[in-house]
Amino acid sequence: MKKVGIISYGITPFSKEDQKIESVLLKSVKNLFENNPNINRNDIDAVLVSTNNNSKYLSPILSEMIEIHPKIAHSIESLCNSGTNSIVSAYSYISAGLADMVLISGAERYDSPGQILEWDNSRGEYKHPIFWASIFTKSYKREFSISDEELAVVPVKNHKQAKENPNAMSNKNFSIQDVINSKKLTDDIRLLDCSRPCTGSASVILASEEIVRKNTDAPVWITGIGQKTTSASFTKNTSFSFMESTKLAVESALKMSNKTISDIDVAEIHDAFSVCEPMALESLGFANLGKGIDMIKELHETNNFKINPRGGLIGSGHPLGATGIAQTIEIIQQIQSNAMNRQVDNAKIGLVHNMSAAATSSTVLVLEK
Repeated sequence: MKKVGIISYGITPFSKEDQKIESVLLKSVKNLFENNPNINRNDIDAVLVSTNNNSKYLSPILSEMIEIHPKIAHSIESLCNSGTNSIVSAYSYISAGLADMVLISGAERYDSPGQILEWDNSRGEYKHPIFWASIFTKSYKREFSISDEELAVVPVKNHKQAKENPNAMSNKNFSIQDVINSKKLTDDIRLLDCSRPCTGSASVILASEEIVRKNTDAPVWITGIGQKTTSASFTKNTSFSFMESTKLAVESALKMSNKTISDIDVAEIHDAFSVCEPMALESLGFANLGKGIDMIKELHETNNFKINPRGGLIGSGHPLGATGIAQTIEIIQQIQSNAMNRQVDNAKIGLVHNMSAAATSSTVLVLEK
């Protein structure tokens, strides 16, 4: 199998700004070229756009804006894990010899329509993600005797870490009591338990080994990929306190990379809601069942940034199409020791966990120096 690496990245600040989706995409791509001016744009032979925005034909439009003529250009939409799925598609094109250099750019507006599954009748009137999150939260708390105060550690930790991320929406510390006192949205979910839709963009370039070595002295390689979709309807989940698709995806990624979960130095976890972080840590194998919260407490108390160093989705914001790419960029920065005040010591191997639709679909990437 061909070796595939990442040679540059670009990202915009996440915000509530009202910008055209095309402009948002272009900003992170411009930042990508500024970060690696050695890249010849004419060598880019595929452009993939990750978005849930209803705008059409964005890949050809982006290609024209940056003045290139790719062989392959199309969009990828998969709700919240569109970004990592685009990276997997790019990896596949390169491995198959259909492309040598692929630009992946993800973007979303704060008012993206891609949040509600109208198709899923099993949800009844409860189509918004807040309702599956509420079911997960109630189930997880009941099964493992977890209190609201314990779960509140997740947003407290992640907002704290987001303060060290210049591109994060959040720049404020919150206490446990702040979380508990924030607006109650359902019986089990409060406002500060939630990630927030926002405007933002993130871009990366993947390339074959030969091109990677020509374009950068600090490559980061994708060595493991795992994808699993168990269903579309969230009521078909085998558990509301465990992420089966995540477990299966990480098993594939670790097997491909010849690693174990204990080899991972730093990880980006899909914390769309507070309960998602401990559930994901347990499903990935970082913690035993019901013990994810204990791990999060220890990380928070020791100021250890190993999990969600950029502040996660809760602290950074969640522009759907850009999220998985932004998570990947954070791991790249960590591995290259460019993460400034949020740098994890001696980070050599990183993991990205990106999911969608009540964890019915998960993507896991393993990255290495």
